Amino acid sequence: MANPSWNGIVLAGGRSSRMGRDKAMLPWHGRTLLDHMRGRLREAGAGRVVISGAYPDPDAIADVIDEGGPAAALAQLAPRLEDGIWLLVPVDMPLLDAPLLEDLLASRADCAIFEGHPLPMRIRLEPRTREVLAALLHAPPPQRSLRAIHQALGGDVVGTGGHDAQLRNCNTPEEWAALVRGHNHRHDR
Repeated sequence: MANPSWNGIVLAGGRSSRMGRDKAMLPWHGRTLLDHMRGRLREAGAGRVVISGAYPDPDAIADVIDEGGPAAALAQLAPRLEDGIWLLVPVDMPLLDAPLLEDLLASRADCAIFEGHPLPMRIRLEPRTREVLAALLHAPPPQRSLRAIHQALGGDVVGTGGHDAQLRNCNTPEEWAALVRGHNHRHDR
């Protein structure tokens, strides 16, 4: 996509407690998952990429609320980001490719997700969105969700075109090992 009219956020905060180590630093084809996902957003055409999480990186913004999840991370970031289209991707979804992200970006809704997946998410930051996100920070933790944001903004649901495998993330060492095995097996053929 040649139009840098949108920006990206790599969601890399959190403790990675089920993984037992920082998922963002897992190796993926000669670089970290964090660098890989930042690269994916740039390949898809992001003008700017912000990292949500405490990393020694000039583009990183540390989470203020511990254990807040991706919705709280977005709400915390919003006051520090400019208005416009933002695409959120989790750090642990390395199979995403630019064409699939472009399908999500093609939505004109204020918020869009793929069917059955709260991430990645396309969101338009503007005053109304900022109000929804600010209210989310004051909601009880169970109500701080990406689905709640999507619903409050009357979000769009985009079909995956049969590419659900790209939306696979990994939260445990076993899921990570299976993802790496499966990816390497496809590339060995």
